[in-house]
Formats: sequence, structure tokens, C-alpha cells
Amino acid sequence: MPENTSRGFGRTLVAVYAVFALAASARSIFQLVTKADDAPVAYALSAFAGIVYVVATVALARNARRLALVAITIELAGVLTVGLLSIIDDDLFPDQTVWSGFGEGYGFIPLVLPLIGLWWLNKTREQA
Repeated sequence: MPENTSRGFGRTLVAVYAVFALAASARSIFQLVTKADDAPVAYALSAFAGIVYVVATVALARNARRLALVAITIELAGVLTVGLLSIIDDDLFPDQTVWSGFGEGYGFIPLVLPLIGLWWLNKTREQA
């Protein structure tokens, strides 16, 4: 039987995801409400990132492994895509998103977090 994703180190991982869920969601809501016209794509991407972090948090906390895998994979694809695009053409994002510059505004944690999340899901999976 696989190990529960929210036990041991998983508790710390869930807590970090929860912080990012709150930070990304709150920031994007504030930006969309107060200045949506300034950088609507960037702010919408931050809102999307917030939703992904919420889903990953809940999935890891409830041991919903498949949902966690999907959310964390989307998170990794998002941070790699947005990170690369924001470096290639910074005009695409007139204001930063959570994933801009591979998460440089958040100490590159958005780049490392999905890698740790995927590692944890693999480590806690059922061993055949």
C-alpha cells in the first residue's frame, strides 16, 4: 500500500503548497480587481497558478495521488513555459506572474517546488 502523501515530509510539502496557494491567489485577486487593464494576461496567469497550487495542496493533503500528479505536472509545465517566455520576450508579461523568470520573484521556489512534489509522489507510491 502506498505511503500517505500528507505524512512526514508531506506535511511540510502541503504547508509550502498552501502558502503558495494563498500568496498567488491573493496577489492575483488584488491585481485583477485593482489594475486588470495593466497586464491582464500576467494577472490571469497568476490566478491560474493560484488555482493549480490550491488543487495541488488539497490533493496532497487528501492523498489524491492522481489529482496531485496532474496538478503538479501542470505546475511544472506552467513554470517552465512562462519562465522561458518571460525571458525570451519580457514584453509578453508587462508585470510579473508567479512563474515569470522561473519564479525568480519568489526565490525560484516555483521552479523547485513541482520537482520536489513529483519526487515525493514517486517516493510515496506503491512499490511493486
